[in-house]
Amino acid sequence: MTTYALLLILGAALLHASWNFLLKRSGGGASFVWLCSLITTLIYAPLAIGILWYQPISLSNLQLTFMFGTAVLHTIYFLLLARGYRYGDLSLVYPLARGSGPLLTILIAVLLLHERPTTFAIIGAGMLALGVLLLTFDPRKSINFSATLSKSGIAIGYALLTGATIASYTVWDKYAVATLLIPPIVLDWSSNLGRTLMMSPFILHDLSGAKKVWRDYRKEVIAVAVFGPMSYVLALTAMVFTPVSYVAPAREISILFAALMGTHLLKEKQGKRRLIAAAIMVSGLVILATN
Repeated sequence: MTTYALLLILGAALLHASWNFLLKRSGGGASFVWLCSLITTLIYAPLAIGILWYQPISLSNLQLTFMFGTAVLHTIYFLLLARGYRYGDLSLVYPLARGSGPLLTILIAVLLLHERPTTFAIIGAGMLALGVLLLTFDPRKSINFSATLSKSGIAIGYALLTGATIASYTVWDKYAVATLLIPPIVLDWSSNLGRTLMMSPFILHDLSGAKKVWRDYRKEVIAVAVFGPMSYVLALTAMVFTPVSYVAPAREISILFAALMGTHLLKEKQGKRRLIAAAIMVSGLVILATN
């Protein structure tokens, strides 16, 4: 992995942790997701149109199909993530979702894209996953996975489904930008446009809920609308010249940033277990970066 790719991924991770923190603090919900998508579409429209203007491309049916598929996958992702935050803590849902995604991504990349990550890259990815587990779970305690009706059980279910969606859209979007050569900003902007259009009939049916979210969480909506696309565009740019089986696990350093935000912004207590987990994650990132 090149230094440039590493810087892109670190920037993406910091922005990603930031907008997830804001999503959790706001309470999430479909109305919040729709408003963020709408604002994102408006803010980034000039940039996307400018790219298409100065770098004219003739979009084929296959490219349009992938752009539509991206919109569908990302809509599912945002709704699952928001629901997960309704039932569980940021420190539970976020690491589970982000930690399960890369492992699935590597598997899909190897089986479908025929990528061959090195042994050290796989070790690095495994260390990141181990760090996620140590950061999330206290070995002195146990979580009753059989209690599917409990809030923690539901949150875990949504987090794992979110992880599966992350793996799906990462490989899908990698093919879109690296093989079909769809500009990353155009792909992400079309995804937000598609999500806005798909969700509009449901949101407009109960517009009062969206108005309340806008009134109470306007700053959070705008911040997520800016940080979300910026984060993913940085990651997509790295994917253009870096194997997805390297990019996806390295992005999970965002969990470390989220832990730091919890310490300083939410005043969460951080024990020895979390410091060890952070060290393991950083070590995994270093292994990935040097391959």
